[in-house]
Amino acid sequence: MHGFGVTEFQLVLLRRMADFRPESVEEAVRRLGETRAGMREANKRWQAMLRAPGFAGGGRRYTAVLGPPEAVVERRIGDLVCSARQWVLPLWPGLRFEVLTGPAGAGAPVLNAWLVRAADTPPPVLRTLADLEPWSCVVADLGAAFPPAVPREGSAPNRFRLDFTAPDADGRPQARTADFTWGLLQEVRPLENPAPTTPD
Repeated sequence: MHGFGVTEFQLVLLRRMADFRPESVEEAVRRLGETRAGMREANKRWQAMLRAPGFAGGGRRYTAVLGPPEAVVERRIGDLVCSARQWVLPLWPGLRFEVLTGPAGAGAPVLNAWLVRAADTPPPVLRTLADLEPWSCVVADLGAAFPPAVPREGSAPNRFRLDFTAPDADGRPQARTADFTWGLLQEVRPLENPAPTTPD
């Protein structure tokens, strides 16, 4: 896509994250050699492309702007064999942008699109709430560290939530909700209306 590539796509991801982490996004935009105005323009162009009749559909739209994927991984979800295509994004070298599509391949509807841990990158060490810094982990990292985390629908498109329990600095378990944008942790806050505990 002429004039729209990896840098512009990263700006699209950052635009969604700015609602949670404006200062982190500002720094990332500068690292890309861009401006907030450029970020807004990239997001505007991306939305226009998604609505354009001639723009590639399904998973092909990501290949159109990011090029061929670094890896294509078969992933089974129940009885469904899906295809996970992954791309490297310079802002997050230890992660991959993954697009999950159904059995029809790249032209199939997108089931999910978010940042995941790269296969050759070890997950962060997450033992307490203090380890959960913004942008420090992805959904699967937190879910594996503090089972059983409960997935919740996010507050907007490309957002996701996990309800979980983790120890604080004194080892006391605390019920929390983690908010993710494009699969990347944005903030952790007290769980609203947690289920009552049953006395032993």
